[in-house]
Order: sequence, then C-alpha cells, then structure tokens
Amino acid sequence: MASRSMSSRGSGSWTAEENKAFEKALAVYDKDTPDRWNNVAKAVGGKTPEEVKRHYELLVEDVKHIESGQVPFPNYRTAGGSSHSQ
Repeated sequence: MASRSMSSRGSGSWTAEENKAFEKALAVYDKDTPDRWNNVAKAVGGKTPEEVKRHYELLVEDVKHIESGQVPFPNYRTAGGSSHSQ
C-alpha cells in the first residue's frame, strides 16, 4: 500500500487499482527482468516507466523508514474505548 508520504511528494495520483496492478507487476517483473520499468508501466497502464520507477523508489524509502522505527505505530483504540488494566 502507498503511504501518505508517497502521495504527497509529487509522484502523481495513484488509484487503489493502479497500486494493486503495480504490486502485481512487481511480483512478476523482478530486478533482473530486462526493461522492468517498461513492463511494469504497461501492466499498470497510464503511467510512464519513469513514474513507476519513482513510485517504487518512494515505496522502498517508506519501507526503510518503517523498518528503522522512524514511523510510529498508530494508537489504536479498543472497541468500546475502555481499558482493561489489572
């Protein structure tokens, strides 16, 4: 899934359907695939090879931030909003 930071950095607007096609294409066309970004762009549709490559680079950057602990966990509330401390 794309994070808020990806959508706010000028990578263009990506729909949920485009992101799903992007994820599927990355699973098919790995780093050793010739013309990887051309193939991914064709699979997504409506994006250039440069746009999909940049989208991938932003995704990798976001994952690095998450793995390094730079992104805090969300503060989820339990159903009903009460705590059950003992």
